[in-house]
Amino acid sequence: MSSSPTPSPSEQEPRSLRLEDWLTVIVMAALALITFANVLVRYFTNSSFAWTEEISVFLMIALALIAGSAAVARDQHIRIEYFAEGGSALRSKRLSMLGAATVALLFGVIAVLSVRVVWDDYRFGETSPGIGVPQWWYSIWLPIFSALITARAVGLFIRRSRGTADSSAASAKDPQP
Repeated sequence: MSSSPTPSPSEQEPRSLRLEDWLTVIVMAALALITFANVLVRYFTNSSFAWTEEISVFLMIALALIAGSAAVARDQHIRIEYFAEGGSALRSKRLSMLGAATVALLFGVIAVLSVRVVWDDYRFGETSPGIGVPQWWYSIWLPIFSALITARAVGLFIRRSRGTADSSAASAKDPQP
């Protein structure tokens, strides 16, 4: 009797990645709409919306953090494949676990320290330079998205330690019939 087929990488992904996928779609759509509106206004009136640059910069930073969370959860973050995929399976597993633990530690520290930044922005009444809204409206998202990345890295570490998250190279070596 043959063994069960290896699940595809999409079946190994956490189902809750829909959050990052939908947030990516929403942020990209907002960026496109803001940019399109600014182009139309600039074309017809020779002036532009002053607030579009500030909002666009914020959305691009949010998009980078959201994409980082999805990349960590899918184990597709940046690494040197020669070291990550080379050697034994145990070595690859341990390096992946080390990478996930390091990412979790880094973004956990960022989440904790950025709470202080948000508090200072709120306490001192800092406003954004472009449109004058409270700065904490923007900075509040750094600890939230950093905590999300931390949770995704911890989840990846747990999946790797249990041996349930195979790398894409391992699934490519064992093609399904």
